[in-house]
Amino acid sequence: MLELFKKELVSILIKFIFAILAWLIGSFSIKKIMSYSYKVMEKKNVELSLRTFARSFLNAILYLILLIILISILGVQTSSLVAVLGASMITVGLALQGSLSNFAGGILIIIFKPFKAGDFIEIGSHKGTVKEIQIFSTLLDTPDNRRIVIPNAQLSNNIIMNYSKNDIRRVDFVFSVSYDDNLHIAKEIIEKILKNQEMVLKDKEIFVKLSEYAGSSINFSGRVWVKREDYWTVYYDVLDLVKVEFDKAGLSIPYPQMDVHVKQK
Repeated sequence: MLELFKKELVSILIKFIFAILAWLIGSFSIKKIMSYSYKVMEKKNVELSLRTFARSFLNAILYLILLIILISILGVQTSSLVAVLGASMITVGLALQGSLSNFAGGILIIIFKPFKAGDFIEIGSHKGTVKEIQIFSTLLDTPDNRRIVIPNAQLSNNIIMNYSKNDIRRVDFVFSVSYDDNLHIAKEIIEKILKNQEMVLKDKEIFVKLSEYAGSSINFSGRVWVKREDYWTVYYDVLDLVKVEFDKAGLSIPYPQMDVHVKQK
């Protein structure tokens, strides 16, 4: 009896040793395959978002195959395992509805390309640069370098604003002056600043018009077109220059205020 127990124990230990070796070799091989496949896709100029999605998908498949091999080495019949997996497929599917919808969402993103890796997008309250499109989620890096993980199902079923899709963008401004200021001088200053901006596209309309009689100010709307990458540079430079030139011309930028009139009986 003791001898039989020893043989069983030795057999189990041998299986575990082979399983560990298989895991080490398999993990090393998967890493090599992943690295080689990524280099091949990179060499063939496959789009970055498709490369990251394919890498994530291939990685999951290879580790699933390795898991089946390990189970087989440990003595579990793979045919029985397949039968059990098939029988429990409906249960697993119900339990993983969210994951399956995220996987389907990732496929839709890759096919229809509402965005790609490197694009700056906005979804809901989140804005960031797309770093990777994985099989279940998409990774964004915010401008202040925070990592956001968004499920693909949410991305495929919601409105996405892609700031990187088009080569040029329109920059919209609102400039406020006092009711007591000279409106013609204010308009001339704004037009001059916008026309003199090197990054503003001169073949597009440069728009400056009085747009609103607000409660405490008269507002001018300004619109110019720029290359996508120049958007924020033009936006901040113009705001700075307008304030400086308004001060030189004696124009004021009013803040909300209220006039109170007291009537005496």
